Amino acid sequence: MTTAETYAEFGSREARGVSPTYERLAQAVAHDDALLALLDGLPPAKRQPNLLFGVVRWLGGPVDDPATFHDYAVTHWPAIEAQLRVRATQTNESGRCAVLLPLLAALPQPLALVEVGASAGLCLYPDRYAYRYGDHQVGSGEPVLECAADGLVPPVRVPRVVWRAGLDLNPLDVTDPGDVSWLDALIWPEHAHRRARLRAAAAVAAADPPLLVRGDLVDDLPALAARAPADATLVVFHTSVLYQVPAPRRDAFVRLVRELPGHWIANEAPDVLPYDGLPDPPSDALHNVLALDGKPLAWARGHGQAMTWFG
Repeated sequence: MTTAETYAEFGSREARGVSPTYERLAQAVAHDDALLALLDGLPPAKRQPNLLFGVVRWLGGPVDDPATFHDYAVTHWPAIEAQLRVRATQTNESGRCAVLLPLLAALPQPLALVEVGASAGLCLYPDRYAYRYGDHQVGSGEPVLECAADGLVPPVRVPRVVWRAGLDLNPLDVTDPGDVSWLDALIWPEHAHRRARLRAAAAVAAADPPLLVRGDLVDDLPALAARAPADATLVVFHTSVLYQVPAPRRDAFVRLVRELPGHWIANEAPDVLPYDGLPDPPSDALHNVLALDGKPLAWARGHGQAMTWFG
């Protein structure tokens, strides 16, 4: 897709009904020749809507009005470009644990977790959060992760995690205010509930920081996985990560993770990690496919707010 098409699709599929501010802004950028020309001077992975909007917010720029956004972005482009080149979209949404939980709870316990693309590691604590699927609550503590689940028999308990580790090209530190401010800037403007959730999840992680390793998802995964306790079930998982990985490298990762002992949970968009014979998604909104060991099991929204189990 062209950059204009990427922004138009982001507005119509990802932001629509979820963030009116970003829907409006994305559609404006899709028709803004000056901004598109600036964006096209960047590597493709650095042109993402989430990354651009997050950088502008992190720098204190306006996102509420497309015209004001345009003026700010053009005027401050050198500072924006510098941040775009060194930062990545590392939306560390703990709410995604709500769609991972049914699979994690069903595996042989206890678990040793390795998250690929872990950011600050907030999704490495599925055993420390509470969950609400409709009227059914699982676990205790904060934050409480809400998920509208269709066709799911909710788990009765959280998993038992005895070891947790994350792999990321640029791991973030939840005890560093600068890193937490970047995570906050990646949260969409209207989502006060996600900001509160970030603070609560960051407090959980800061109280017992995870093992986070700076490294590549192919080159460095085997060594990290080998550090997991032998008497625990290894689970390698990732969510909304592989779209940032070039296709040949993505294929190498899939071959590698299939060869590791234990289990593999993937939660990625179907055009990023394709499967044959998928049912139609519940709506035109962007959905990920939740899969266990290469078998697709459910549609899941990107922030963990909803899932639809396959019949």
